[in-house]
Amino acid sequence: MTAPGDVPPMVLDQLRRVCLGFPETYEEPAWVGVRWRVRNRTFAHVLTVDPDHQMAYARAVRTDDPVCVMTFRSPGDEIEGLVKSGHPFYKPGWGADVVGMVLDDGVDWEEVAELLTESYCVLAPKKLAARIDRPSGPVERG
Repeated sequence: MTAPGDVPPMVLDQLRRVCLGFPETYEEPAWVGVRWRVRNRTFAHVLTVDPDHQMAYARAVRTDDPVCVMTFRSPGDEIEGLVKSGHPFYKPGWGADVVGMVLDDGVDWEEVAELLTESYCVLAPKKLAARIDRPSGPVERG
């Protein structure tokens, strides 16, 4: 049995590969799970939701079972489309620009990389964000 917030190593490896490739980013333990930051701003957070310990996440994801989730920032014009598309996306109950995503067996890691790139660019200083190759237009769902 894992502790609340434990994230599968394969998920961490995939997220680290993307997040630590951005300028001036760093990883640190969060209150639960792991987060990636640029200049003290969290652009990605991952944890395994245990409904007995993270009720706010469990309600947002609508699950009674442990599930790995990631929260990230999204440009305002893309949030509604992501959330309305349904699973794996959901809207947490905090932060106007925060979107949640369930990282289950069907996760599209290329899409995750694009979403994390956008999230980084939402929070990074303009000079750092300008150094990033960004996806053109909204992330397309397949």
